Amino acid sequence: MTRAVLLRGVDLAAFAVAVVARLRRGGVAVAPSGPALFVQALRRMTPRSRTEFYWAARLTLVDRMQDLAAFDAVFATVFADAVLGVDPPSRTRSLPTERTSAPRVSGRGQSRQSGEVPWATTRSAVVADRSADQGVALPDVLPSRLAARAQEPFDHFDPDDLRTVGTWLEQASTHWPQRSSRRYETHPHGKRIDFRATMNNSRRTGWESAVLVRTRPRSRPRRIVMICDVSRSMQPYSTIYLHLMRAAVQRRSPDRPEVFAFSTSLTRLTSVLAHRSPDVAVARANDKVVDRYGGTHIGRCLGALLATPSGNAVRGAVVVIASDGWDSDTPDVLARAMARIRRRAWRVIWLNPRAGDSRFQPATGAMAAALPYCDMMMPAHTLAGMHAFIQDLASAVVT
Repeated sequence: MTRAVLLRGVDLAAFAVAVVARLRRGGVAVAPSGPALFVQALRRMTPRSRTEFYWAARLTLVDRMQDLAAFDAVFATVFADAVLGVDPPSRTRSLPTERTSAPRVSGRGQSRQSGEVPWATTRSAVVADRSADQGVALPDVLPSRLAARAQEPFDHFDPDDLRTVGTWLEQASTHWPQRSSRRYETHPHGKRIDFRATMNNSRRTGWESAVLVRTRPRSRPRRIVMICDVSRSMQPYSTIYLHLMRAAVQRRSPDRPEVFAFSTSLTRLTSVLAHRSPDVAVARANDKVVDRYGGTHIGRCLGALLATPSGNAVRGAVVVIASDGWDSDTPDVLARAMARIRRRAWRVIWLNPRAGDSRFQPATGAMAAALPYCDMMMPAHTLAGMHAFIQDLASAVVT
């Protein structure tokens, strides 16, 4: 006799969302692609037993070995004590009085208990738990072995992993900060009325302006200027920051980004990192920076940037400085350079990988001199930190 198919007639999308929300509340780090993969597995496997259903969920929703215990605990809490089958026809049977944790159908106006799973797409079923997503939600282009290392510093990654992360950076940086231009575009919610277009449209309505044509300023990508420290103290992080700089150069926009590297002197890498091959671009950048892994002169190099024609690119741009703040120059040299950059730039962001340590304090003279002129300082020493930095750039308002 053929066994009955589980979840017959169940909204699989709502079911997967509820299961993932419960797993995240239980401490399981489910990837953003987990619900979709879980639904695909249920459609392909058509599980007919609880064991098949268990493996379909485990193989698609668990990426880390340390999450197995939490997954088993949540699965047992939700499904192991249920005396009914998980297909809707079995819900017509009665429940023994001693069982209290079995799934129970609730109406639209009733609240669900924490152990229940939804059987229909309702408002309470599709809203995931926001508190459980305060960790990391990384893009799906990363393999699971790297997505599970979201909180691990980049100095623990091998060259192959750094190359994979570099490819992810190029695909994740899809939204860049925007700025308003002097040109206008038609938009139904614009605040400015285009009288010429309105009068042209009135020809169709007997010269009565029945519809007003509204416009708003057209937005365009804002220029990015990235300056990376490649001194000896930044050696564990210089490779990943070079990949970040290449991701910025690959952006096709009228205001082309500018990228520089410095140790004891400043080197422009915009044309070098524009190569289509990431490996070739990073290799050529390492060859061009002859003073890498040497001393550090942050203030002197930033002053050299402002003294060249390339310093005009800083005007109205987002300036990203990646350095740990260990400077051989006196703090007043860096303070003067940062003050000039602050007057020209739209926003200044300092990426300091040392800031990821909970005991970090900007006690060095260079960091104490630079912080008053920075809009934000971020660690960006892990995948989670890099993702937060990209999100911060993408959320920049149009001004």
